[in-house]
Amino acid sequence: MRFDIVTIFPRFFDGIFEHGILRRAIAEARVAVATHDLREFTHDRHRTVDDRPFGGGEGMVLKPEPIAGALASLGIGTKAERGASLEATADPSTPVADATFAQDDKVESGAGTRVILLSAQGRRFDQSLARELAHLDRIVFVCGRYEGVDERVNQLYCDMELSIGDYVLSGGELAAAIVIDTVMRLLPGVLGNEASSEFESFGTADAEITTDVDGVPRSQHGAGGLLDYPHYTRPAEFAGLRVPEVLMNGDHQQIRRWRREQQLRKTLANRPDLLAEAQLDKQDRRLIEAIRSEAG
Repeated sequence: MRFDIVTIFPRFFDGIFEHGILRRAIAEARVAVATHDLREFTHDRHRTVDDRPFGGGEGMVLKPEPIAGALASLGIGTKAERGASLEATADPSTPVADATFAQDDKVESGAGTRVILLSAQGRRFDQSLARELAHLDRIVFVCGRYEGVDERVNQLYCDMELSIGDYVLSGGELAAAIVIDTVMRLLPGVLGNEASSEFESFGTADAEITTDVDGVPRSQHGAGGLLDYPHYTRPAEFAGLRVPEVLMNGDHQQIRRWRREQQLRKTLANRPDLLAEAQLDKQDRRLIEAIRSEAG
């Protein structure tokens, strides 16, 4: 999978991709990441990438011409041009892979390239969307700055406008790094144990887990949209606190039940909003009511 980042601060990413899992994924050629300096696509001696907004107001807005030039250098035309090109070459019996997709559309496996504008006005990024994006071959990020990007860039070139949360950053660079890290770790072969990306917060439900889990204790529990359960390691006692006995008794069914209860407790305490969409069975709902009764 390839990630391209269009930015006015390419040096921002120095070091970010040189550590941990992402460094290894790049070294093993499972992932490629490239930055592209927006100022290289300007045509004045001041290398101007922004201007004042029409209609007045505070701040500056990134101009459309340099971004269009940067995207063209990456082989990215407008959405209309990409759609026309695919229609001219595609087998009529085969779905068009590179057509733009709406907010609620699913991304199919091998679905080609998407251009994503990182913006506080975008669709909120989450683990479910990360799993969809992991099916792509290439993502091109346009990093907003200042008051944002000329809206015509969004209209003409971008398949999705994306926000990493309900807050405002100084620019899209940090958001791009976060999206890349989140999507990259879902790609085959990137993690040392591929079950790790399923048995974790916001992960899939037990019935949907497809990873070969040989050697993974079945006391683990798929999150099904909930937060993960607490984790412990040696020593068994630290600062007067002991690891819960249930985790050391070797009974995987008890461990499994305990971990599910802890998922529900943590989600109820920290992110109760997730319960509305989580995959819960009757036992889960009884546990939730019991936990609420304890607190009430």
